[in-house]
Amino acid sequence: MIMTYNCADFLEKTLRLLPRELFDTIIIADDASTDNTLEVAKSLGIAAFTHPHGGYGGNLKFGLQKAVAMGADAVIEIHGDGQFVSSIPEAIQKLEQKYDLVLGNRFYKLLQPLKDRMSLVRYFGNLTLSLLGRIVLCIRPTDLFTGFRAYSKRLVESVDFSRGSDDYFYSFEIIALARYAKLKICQVPARCFYNQAHTSISLWKGFLEIGQTPFTLLLYVLARVGIRVGIFAPRKEATSKF
Repeated sequence: MIMTYNCADFLEKTLRLLPRELFDTIIIADDASTDNTLEVAKSLGIAAFTHPHGGYGGNLKFGLQKAVAMGADAVIEIHGDGQFVSSIPEAIQKLEQKYDLVLGNRFYKLLQPLKDRMSLVRYFGNLTLSLLGRIVLCIRPTDLFTGFRAYSKRLVESVDFSRGSDDYFYSFEIIALARYAKLKICQVPARCFYNQAHTSISLWKGFLEIGQTPFTLLLYVLARVGIRVGIFAPRKEATSKF
């Protein structure tokens, strides 16, 4: 599943980098692009599905549900800029080992992100917030804000997509939800090259995570002791968005 929002200039390169023989189907989940992303996808022969603009979280929920509705047993998430494709083979192996959520780990070598030109603000921010998340959630993955993910069908069917952010922060909320559902989570090495064109979130959105991450972890702790509020509230009736 290629996630796109105004990624027309990246798509052809992204498809060229993908090991297409490893997939049964490649689809695009498009967040109402205002450029010609959909036209480029059509010219490249890739099925693209769009919906009203909602942000990363809304697009992820839409795309995962669409993929499972089409018969997917597992979904690899790739962003439209084509980063992280080297992590795909190992992620597939983890899915075959019955893991439900596979996270890319940019810190598999502690200094590697800096060598790949990650800024110091992003570097220490990611490490700090990920450490906090690891401690509270009691999980091993060391990079909880990575752009590379893989999901099992079981996760898509277990997590309540009716709650949570439609913006980028859903990338952390879905980890907390998967942990609460007692799904299996692991990590694989991943690299992002920050000296190349890419679609990372802006720094000001990253600063918002300083408050959002502890709040989500607080909701997780409350849910574990029986106080289910916020994203952990009892499931709503499922509704289809497509």
